[in-house]
Amino acid sequence: MKITINIDCTPEEARTFMGLPDVKPMQEMMMKEVEERMKANLAAMDPDTMMKTWLPAGISNMEQLQKMFWAQFGKNPMGNSSNE
Repeated sequence: MKITINIDCTPEEARTFMGLPDVKPMQEMMMKEVEERMKANLAAMDPDTMMKTWLPAGISNMEQLQKMFWAQFGKNPMGNSSNE
């Protein structure tokens, strides 16, 4: 025997019925704090600082970056030379 019960209620009504706390105000407060911290960190970083942070320490200028990309593109992924 199988019994199915459908209950039509909002998440807030279900949470109240089950006695669970409403964490929405806390989530909103935490997300606002995270957003403020991210904005402050991004505002403090100029493009030069971001490039130094994101790229390896050995790459100091765009020419070296281009050489690194071309070296990667020149490699054959199968390990065979291109004239075989």
